[in-house]
Amino acid sequence: MAAAVAVESSTQFQEVLERAKRSLVVVHFWASWAQQCLHMNEVITELSKEYPNVIFVKLEAESVPEVSEKYDISSVPTFLFFKNCQRIDQVDGARAPELTKKVQQHSETTKQDLDEQLGKLLNSAPCMLFMKGTPQEPRCGFSKKIVEILNEHNIRFCSFDILSDEDVRQGLKVYSNWPTYPQLYVNGELVGGLDIVKELAETGELEKTCHTEMRLEDRLKALINKSKVVLFMKGNKALAKCGFSRTIVGILNETGVEYETFDILEDEEVRQGLKTFSNWPTYPQLYVNGELIGGLDIVKELEKSGELLSALKGENAS
Repeated sequence: MAAAVAVESSTQFQEVLERAKRSLVVVHFWASWAQQCLHMNEVITELSKEYPNVIFVKLEAESVPEVSEKYDISSVPTFLFFKNCQRIDQVDGARAPELTKKVQQHSETTKQDLDEQLGKLLNSAPCMLFMKGTPQEPRCGFSKKIVEILNEHNIRFCSFDILSDEDVRQGLKVYSNWPTYPQLYVNGELVGGLDIVKELAETGELEKTCHTEMRLEDRLKALINKSKVVLFMKGNKALAKCGFSRTIVGILNETGVEYETFDILEDEEVRQGLKTFSNWPTYPQLYVNGELIGGLDIVKELEKSGELLSALKGENAS
């Protein structure tokens, strides 16, 4: 990001936090009449160049009073640090060295968290395609073509829509040192993009490269363990495709606990296989530490009894 985002309303502020997901967000509460604020705006412009994965925000404290009051902003400049929509740190005053130090510290922690997530994603299936859109609805010509090639050669693969997660989209470029999409991985290792997959197909090497058949049971185990909390649902967090899934997502979001989702509408093998694997016939299904918690009714019961948060933390999951 080349410069700070100017936020002019509480709604826009909340949208920035929600879009950021796991990214570090640094918000400068400032005033146009304060010379030291103008100086610190220059500082964050420079920091935004040095830390492109950090989202810097400028918010005039007096112009958006509801946000300033919510976070008890009593003077300017004040800098608040957010991650996962939660305030995690603060710097008061025009203290450029301290601001720079905290940006560095928190961005390093965020990068470690993202690298861990990317590692899990890469290994969530033997053959993983990171693309724009889904195999059923590709969102660019390159993604459409690579899906066609894989299907023509009967390559079994799972996919991740990089348009659904900006952190993954940008982070994977750095993680694998590969600047474009789509990207194909086998056993967690990068194969390459469309050109390389085309070449492998033309030379007859594609089937050999992607010959990583995994038993369905092993694949299901890998999926339910890809994160501490995993929800198998219809759709995803941003767009649930049934009322039960929409309700359970709302409940989980209220807890503030991080969780991953898997869209069972995109993989019929997983959709049918997981029912037998866990002896649970319906969706959504919620797993913690690889163990089934249950569906919507159980989650509602846990919420009502006050036990949901401890269950999500694995304290009473069985």
